[in-house]
Amino acid sequence: MNASLWDWNAIYLTCFGVGLVLSFVAFFAGGLHVGHFHFSGHALKAHMKAGSASPFNGFTLVAFLCWFGGAGYLLHRGNVFGLGLVLLFSSLSGIAGASLVFWFLAFVLMPGERTLEAADTEIVGVIGTLSCAMPKHGVGELLYSQNGARRSASVRSDDGEAIERGAEVVVMRYMRGIAYVKRWDEFEHGLLADGPDHAEDLEREGKG
Repeated sequence: MNASLWDWNAIYLTCFGVGLVLSFVAFFAGGLHVGHFHFSGHALKAHMKAGSASPFNGFTLVAFLCWFGGAGYLLHRGNVFGLGLVLLFSSLSGIAGASLVFWFLAFVLMPGERTLEAADTEIVGVIGTLSCAMPKHGVGELLYSQNGARRSASVRSDDGEAIERGAEVVVMRYMRGIAYVKRWDEFEHGLLADGPDHAEDLEREGKG
């Protein structure tokens, strides 16, 4: 088949358009499957772990299509080079664009990411403050800090008693999406009876 008879303007524009559309879809939808590549930040992180960074992923594929298509269309429309040179320069442009995106992802964005361990989200033992009054046998809301972020959780009193807004409480257990809490001053009083060092360690752990 004679490649000179193909509509190269349409081919380049299609590549550019597909790459551009996939970029917008991934940006607004948060993820996308492109063939065997899963186009999402979570999937990319799996490839970016120590020494396993792969340059072949959805982000670099889309970048290649955009740069390849855009450069190819402009060069072909300009009639400066022959068909072979236009294809060569377009491919080099696509590789350069994909390489730039991969470098930015691998060396700028990904180094600051880390996977949360179960211990990072453990709520039992956390100390926080009630944002609203919790009625007897009712549900309230706990505000607490964890890993440098402000978080909230639905709570019940561990002994079923009402607790006023602003009270400092400690999480005793966590079941089915509900944290069961006890007043910190009551819990601390019991710990002091066993030993002050234990109370200080638990308070430091909960507020950290």
